[in-house]
Amino acid sequence: MPKPDARMDPQPPTLPSPWATDARVKLMEEARAFARDVVLPIADRLDPKKGEMPRSLVQKMAKKGWFGITLPAEHGGMGLGVFEYCLVSEELARAWLSVGSILARGQGLGTQTIDDERRLGLLKKSARGEWIGSISLSEPTAGSDLAGVKTRAVRDGDDWVLTGTKRWAGFAKGADFIEVLARTREPRQGEPRSAGLEPFLVVKKPGTFPKGVKGKVIDKIGYHGFLTFELELDGVRVPESDRLTGLYGDEGADADSGGFASVQRGLNIARVHTAARAVGVARAAVEDCQLYLQEREQFGHPIGDFQALRFALAEMAAEVNQARAFWRQVAHLLDQGEPAESESAMVKLLATEMAVKVTNQAMQLHGGNGYTTERRVERYWRDARLTTIFEGTSEIQKRIISDRMLPRA
Repeated sequence: MPKPDARMDPQPPTLPSPWATDARVKLMEEARAFARDVVLPIADRLDPKKGEMPRSLVQKMAKKGWFGITLPAEHGGMGLGVFEYCLVSEELARAWLSVGSILARGQGLGTQTIDDERRLGLLKKSARGEWIGSISLSEPTAGSDLAGVKTRAVRDGDDWVLTGTKRWAGFAKGADFIEVLARTREPRQGEPRSAGLEPFLVVKKPGTFPKGVKGKVIDKIGYHGFLTFELELDGVRVPESDRLTGLYGDEGADADSGGFASVQRGLNIARVHTAARAVGVARAAVEDCQLYLQEREQFGHPIGDFQALRFALAEMAAEVNQARAFWRQVAHLLDQGEPAESESAMVKLLATEMAVKVTNQAMQLHGGNGYTTERRVERYWRDARLTTIFEGTSEIQKRIISDRMLPRA
């Protein structure tokens, strides 16, 4: 047993059987060191100013190959799976949520062009971190209900002309391209409301908006590191060659399957990825609390001596570990080729709600100090709150789960 006055440092999570391999452990430890030594100091400096992550940070991640974790080796990727993708993302999100998120803007996003030769070239650029995008699906009146998208794509010769308003386009200005979900036609009788929705590739230079696109920054309370925009599209011309056959780098999609179907497939991966990021944020709160409870003294004792606070920390740690075990299981199912739609919704629901609960409790354990910007815990709380909303709200996850359990009258 340690001496009563000996500090116990947080122990980072291990990768137990059956998930452990030498390659995975090495990847996890590399990501952990990068998050601690590179990302965390940048986050501490820039998050209070709502600053953007520097391009140099993105380039360092690109050199490690992390934008191509899930891409095949023959296209320059690492040839790994959803499990490894989430493994790295948890570690990065532990330092700064947005850095764990930027990886999703590679992984073959924006490569599913009709022309095969161009697609292969874009896959290689994506793997190198030279083709990082922004996903523009939602609109002011279409969020959870993507079938309600109103942005129009009208054919004009060899081009499509896009007109409409998009919202929640993260990293839109800094990206190499913006993927825009637009309606090419109205659904026919008997078709689902999503019929006629297709994704388009709007190519641009990083740091600018292309002709016909105006962006207004949405002032968020958290999730800093990159800016999020509302976009006005007014006659944006996109060549037919930039009409995509799928989103999220879904190589299983084909031109006849419809872009909307590929969005749904990609969301299963995105939801597990969100769960892993939420675990990373909650874990940061637990680790900071472990140190704070030993440092802060009241009534002549470290506050960690008081049973109520010790038990609160124990519950927080147990819930984080429970959510981590769940995302590992669901990521494994996806890597085995299972659709895991209900499981993806379940892990997203439970992990993100857990992150909100744990970071809120972390602020309570920090007392008044937790309600200042002097400690990182308020950042974790602000970032965790978003995870229950993006990639489908908690209510949408409950609908997905219940719809697969119960019929409707």
